[in-house]
Amino acid sequence: MYRHFFKRFFDICISGVALLLLWPVMIIVAILVKIKLGGPVIFSQYRPGKNNKIFKFYKFRSMTNEKDENGNLLPDNVRLTKFGKLLRKTSLDELPQLWNILKGDMSIIGPRPKLVKDMVFYNEEQNIRSKVLPGLTGLAQVNGRNNITWEELFEYDKEYVEKLNFWLDVKIFFKTIVKVFKRADIVEQDKTKQNYYYGDYLLETDQIKEDEYNKKIKEANDIIEEQKFS
Repeated sequence: MYRHFFKRFFDICISGVALLLLWPVMIIVAILVKIKLGGPVIFSQYRPGKNNKIFKFYKFRSMTNEKDENGNLLPDNVRLTKFGKLLRKTSLDELPQLWNILKGDMSIIGPRPKLVKDMVFYNEEQNIRSKVLPGLTGLAQVNGRNNITWEELFEYDKEYVEKLNFWLDVKIFFKTIVKVFKRADIVEQDKTKQNYYYGDYLLETDQIKEDEYNKKIKEANDIIEEQKFS
């Protein structure tokens, strides 16, 4: 009953109340982002949700749009400013996802939505994470956040899907609050145990060949392009 009804009911209530209470904070963050990083204030990206249905995911921007002489964006570590790092450490950049939750794209608790270019590399067991709505926070996030391996992340996501219940969600919710205030388990991307892209990790560890990698990346790009025109 909780999985199929009350979880969504709580998502609507919590996200709705949070948006009402936090809108002044969100306006202040939006103004600061505009001043310090430029526009657009909101970063959006297509990501896979429940049953791998693609949705538009929202965050406050945490990087500049600086480009090289050829018009290509500079590396993430160059474009991520001190202000952007602060947004990430305090998780303020995640606040727009409350709208994703209210809409039904996401849940308060669930596996964090990864990228389309990650999803295309999942095997059947790893794709179990797509059986539930992705979350603002999840079991993996309170057990290491971005400082765990891909294998550990999939294990935590699988465990969550199999054990999903009210008390597990309550436990994760309050653990998340504690970790946000302590700013725990936040590791700079170049120092984390988890390669940013799952396909890159598979290629670097010789778990797939380059031709298969390129084929999957093309598949991911095609999915995104299809969404743009749907």
